[in-house]
Amino acid sequence: MPSTSSDVLLHDPRVAADPVAVARTRPVLTVRLDAVAHNTRVLAASARRLMAVVKADGFGLGAVDVARTALDNGAQSLGVATLAEAVELRLAGVRAPLLSWLDAPGADLSDAVLHGVDVAVPSAEHLKAAAWAARRLDRVVDVHLYLDCGTARDGCPPALWPDLCAAARRAERAGSVRVVGVMGHLACAAGLHAEANAAATRRFVRGVEHARAAGLRPALRHLGSTAAVLGLPATAFDMSRVGAGLVGIDTTGRHPVLRGAAQVTAPVVQVRDVGAGVGVGYDHTYRTAAPTRLALLPLGYADGLPVSASGRAEVLVHGRRRPLAGRVSMDQVVVDVGDLPVQPGDVVTVIGTDGPAPTLTDWAGWAGTLPHELLTGLGRRLVRRVVPAPPSPPPALPEEHL
Repeated sequence: MPSTSSDVLLHDPRVAADPVAVARTRPVLTVRLDAVAHNTRVLAASARRLMAVVKADGFGLGAVDVARTALDNGAQSLGVATLAEAVELRLAGVRAPLLSWLDAPGADLSDAVLHGVDVAVPSAEHLKAAAWAARRLDRVVDVHLYLDCGTARDGCPPALWPDLCAAARRAERAGSVRVVGVMGHLACAAGLHAEANAAATRRFVRGVEHARAAGLRPALRHLGSTAAVLGLPATAFDMSRVGAGLVGIDTTGRHPVLRGAAQVTAPVVQVRDVGAGVGVGYDHTYRTAAPTRLALLPLGYADGLPVSASGRAEVLVHGRRRPLAGRVSMDQVVVDVGDLPVQPGDVVTVIGTDGPAPTLTDWAGWAGTLPHELLTGLGRRLVRRVVPAPPSPPPALPEEHL
């Protein structure tokens, strides 16, 4: 876990250590590792084995912190998109089993071999690259054969799968490769689409059968992700890959037990009282309907607020939701606060995790996008506060030691 002497860490040497003072002067992204810990425990209870997916810098919240928190609370392994992300975790001292699944064919996979990172193999070219790196370093590389189960995206096309399995078996016999897993991806898990997911599962099962017929003995079969863990138990197999759920994103919309792990606040930096009919922002897309008060916040689309949410988005001011007035600009937004007694330095919740505050899901709806996109796009200018997870309870002792 991250080391800390208090309940809040501030990752910005330019600001004071007082989080209240910081919040009154700078936009702040609060990362709640306590929520990550809670979500991991909830998801681990529904999975036979949990791989915590911490790609894209842990969905924008810090890959190392999210990884360690997940491992402390029920995850057994980690997954990332790229080998560079995997190496970052290894250099930070994370030693858990780790899988990278989006490497270019023909890429130098020496770092995977050197750092003990499993790699996904969706093609013969990827297999050759893995075997070459292992032979050059006189080691064995663990691979997960990756089958396209219906996304027409990554993974081996089914028509090429038998040949890939046969090639993988030859590489095993040559001593450079060990096939430890077979993986796939569900195209329609978020909507719990029964027919599409059943077809993908059948394709995956056939793929595993082909691998075994070729003489391979993969110990790990993994197909489902967060939505599948929450609503598609038939896709669990030996392991489930969970990423969005760790940070509180439930794409099924059916499990409020998950807790949001990101909160964004911003201070009011200017207040003005205006009359009716006043145009606000570029092109005056918003005009005041009556005399009102306008509050300026110092964050905008460069910080991750989507322009497409203009005209629909709301923020929480003094416990009440109030609309954005006009377009989201690069560095600022205006809020129509009505008759609320707002003053410069007041803290506004832009994205919240509970209560009446707007959530990532709300913002995604206003913007016509996914909460994943918004979370991973939160800008570098936001000051980061990290709320650590509580210490994990010690493992229970066997009865003979009690």
